[in-house]
Amino acid sequence: MSFYERGPVRIRYEETGSGFPLLLIAGGGLNSTIAGLSGPSSPFNPIEEFKAEYRCIASDLRNANAGQSSGPLEVDRPWDAYTDDHLGLMDHLGIGKFMVLGFCIGGPFIWNLLRRAPDRVVAAVLAQPSGSRPEMRDLFYDNNMKGWGPELVKRRPDVTMETVDKFLTKMYRTNPDFVFTVTRDFVRNCQTPVLILPDDIPAHPYAVAMEAAMLAPNAEVSMFPWKEPKERIPLAIRQIRSFLRAHRPVAA
Repeated sequence: MSFYERGPVRIRYEETGSGFPLLLIAGGGLNSTIAGLSGPSSPFNPIEEFKAEYRCIASDLRNANAGQSSGPLEVDRPWDAYTDDHLGLMDHLGIGKFMVLGFCIGGPFIWNLLRRAPDRVVAAVLAQPSGSRPEMRDLFYDNNMKGWGPELVKRRPDVTMETVDKFLTKMYRTNPDFVFTVTRDFVRNCQTPVLILPDDIPAHPYAVAMEAAMLAPNAEVSMFPWKEPKERIPLAIRQIRSFLRAHRPVAA
């Protein structure tokens, strides 16, 4: 277990394997942790699948209730605060260019990484990415006000539910559309190769995943559904492996 610190922020991370760096972002929303990558909610364990070829790097999200990362709630820039942590960790490890694979909330995080560090992210895989449904705009706000905020407040006397409300409002209600972190115009002009594996549950809308795949000029998309029956998952993993190999820098 290792920690990276920057001012009041403390991020727990793990490295496994060797090769070209692959940042892994677990699902689980604001409770995303390293353990989530191997947990029952993850369709497959990316560390086990890719550690033989890649230097896999994963971290507990800042203030995830079951994790060991902590830091302030930056109510004016929630998405960017998390992206600071991802990029800061890469800086701490001396990594310039890297690839990224993220589940669920990893989708919006990846788009923000592509916006903030287009010269560093070589290729990205978005598995069952989160997105905003017009008929359920407050889904993430409501879920986190119930399932994340109260537990955080119990653990952190310096955080109130009023602060949580402001944080989640900025994160999910100020621009409650598409993939939350970037515009359709950004995706349309994004040259980074992306592979999208759509899902279709309330938090992972199929329509948003496919719209992003169709807009991004260098996007590929998996078959759908790719998680059911379970026998299809190895095929999806094979596609991810081929995609990553195709875009891994030759020097690596």
